Amino acid sequence: MNVESAGDKKFSFKVTGDSTNQRLDLFLSSNAELNLSRNQIQKLIKDDKVLVNGQLPQKRRALSDGDIIELTLPLLKKSEITAENIELDIRFEDEFLAVVNKPAGMVVHPAVGNRSGTLVNALMYHFENLAQGGGAERAGLVHRLDKNSSGLLLVARTDVVHRELQKALQERGIKREYLALVCGRLKDAKGLIKTHIDRSKKDRKKMAVTKTSGREAITEYELKFSYRSYQLLKLSLLTGRTHQIRVHLAHLGHPVFGDPEYGGREKWHRGIFAPERPLAKKLLEILSRQALHAQRLEFVHPVKHVKVIVESEIPADFQKVLDLLEKEGC
Repeated sequence: MNVESAGDKKFSFKVTGDSTNQRLDLFLSSNAELNLSRNQIQKLIKDDKVLVNGQLPQKRRALSDGDIIELTLPLLKKSEITAENIELDIRFEDEFLAVVNKPAGMVVHPAVGNRSGTLVNALMYHFENLAQGGGAERAGLVHRLDKNSSGLLLVARTDVVHRELQKALQERGIKREYLALVCGRLKDAKGLIKTHIDRSKKDRKKMAVTKTSGREAITEYELKFSYRSYQLLKLSLLTGRTHQIRVHLAHLGHPVFGDPEYGGREKWHRGIFAPERPLAKKLLEILSRQALHAQRLEFVHPVKHVKVIVESEIPADFQKVLDLLEKEGC
């Protein structure tokens, strides 16, 4: 087998239920935590980076209930990540940290098979120093945003600051506020969504609310404005799980508008009553992604010990949807 380096990242999964009899590469490529394509998974298998029950897997072997799969993901070295002159919207900057406003459609960090065009590639060009505590492929990143969500992200420029900001995040000392346009109208104007979130058993590329497995996830929401068939919400993350806001709102039966993975796009368009469908179609033509924007960050600077508040305006595509809803009186 190939020799592992100290920087490699290891994953372990247990095969249960619906995954029994599935092919190994399909099982792993549908895993939301890994977020790797089938070709990337097949290369890792070929490179002896995947074990089943402690052994190299046999070709075409179907998975069995209870199988333990171990995957070693080689982390990219700094030399493998190229600084790229990609325009960045920097909203705050000093020698210790920065806040950037990520556009929808930009991937946050490089991974195997996706090493360019990401936010980290851009950060490496614009900042001479970035924290390396999270690994070279996540240089500077304190937290993440989905590719098709927009908004504010914290960037650490030293490892000490990175550790302090990570600690503040875990202790809920960093306030992260989002705006989301949701389908339908919630019963309550304010609420706290508290569940567990884990990988979906039906589709491992997605996350799902579970009764006990996974990790606790808490989202606070408040109504900002109601339209006839939609509502604009302000949401605060008290935890930071993968796809948390999108999963929580879908769980309530009110997915984020435009979200193709959690029922806010074609499924919503087909399901609403007939008079609303023409407008929904127009709105979806305007917005090619989910209507979710990280609008506000508030935190205490870990070195200067002063409160920092950074805000971001609603992106043009999102705002155009709101303007049309206002115009149509909906």
